[in-house]
Amino acid sequence: MFANIGVPGLVLIVILALIIFGPNKLPQIGKAAGQSLKEFKKSTRALTQDVKDESDEVKSIIKEEKMS
Repeated sequence: MFANIGVPGLVLIVILALIIFGPNKLPQIGKAAGQSLKEFKKSTRALTQDVKDESDEVKSIIKEEKMS
């Protein structure tokens, strides 16, 4: 998604953010965005692990049925 922005685009975004939010508010916004991303990744990891656990359980049930 961000691969096509490039350095000039990134500089423009930072300048616009400084103009809109001001230098005092920008670190708070960055911190909040970082915490949100961290929580999203944590939730995604937990969901992926739940799906993997369910899949492993189904595989073990199928394997037991084949052995009987």
